[in-house]
Amino acid sequence: MEWARILAPLSGGESDKRVIAAAAVIAEPFGAELTGVYAPADVADLIPWMGDGFMGGVQATALESIRRACAEGEVVAQAALDACAYGRKAFMSLKSPVWAALAMEGRLSDVVVFDDGAARGRGPLAEAFQQIVADEQRPTIVARPGLKVDGVIAVAWDGGKEASRAVRTALPLLQKAKNVLLLSAPAASSRKFDIATLREFLAVRGVASEVDLLKDTGDPAPTLMRAAKAAGASILVAGAFGHPRLQEFIFGGATRAFLHADSPSLFLSH
Repeated sequence: MEWARILAPLSGGESDKRVIAAAAVIAEPFGAELTGVYAPADVADLIPWMGDGFMGGVQATALESIRRACAEGEVVAQAALDACAYGRKAFMSLKSPVWAALAMEGRLSDVVVFDDGAARGRGPLAEAFQQIVADEQRPTIVARPGLKVDGVIAVAWDGGKEASRAVRTALPLLQKAKNVLLLSAPAASSRKFDIATLREFLAVRGVASEVDLLKDTGDPAPTLMRAAKAAGASILVAGAFGHPRLQEFIFGGATRAFLHADSPSLFLSH
């Protein structure tokens, strides 16, 4: 199984260059198309908030300013993609309704790439990141420095359905890795599972792997991140939002710990 289309949502800002570079790193080993998608602020979403408090002329001026900013952002986004040396690339600018259009492009892509800022809730694409991962349930890469496909890739494993889905959807990535390290903290999990079954699952699909059983009994997320960094992993494969999203927000959860770490890059699937 190969990936054929890598989606890079763009905001028309400085972060676009980093997202495009990361998407090219992912696309190149597969010869996949890198699709840069400019997702501007949707004027249709803003109009209801502007209705009662604005006079007609003021409202029209504000909307025109937003439209100009969106047009300028599109120029910046396309220039960032044009500057990328990767050959197989395409650009599109989404029109209203922007979120629905981005969701559809995500559904028709193998993986979606965001930068670390969006994953941490910063910048114009922060909400889009949450929607793509949690609502659309698309495989998503959070790109951080050191991202590469042919290095060490770690897998966070707890036997749950989210982790299982992440491994299955990341198979093309794992098959390109130099080494695959299976990380598990059974003493910190309420689930009973045998990591040997995961190793067998990967082996019959051409992925050799090593196992590191972590003995920490506390919060598993920091332990898994430390182990991934100690192993020199460039990517950590993990399930996202294993608990209800409101519970994750209130109590933290492994997903939030992964998103607020500095490294490695993440492959998330919900």
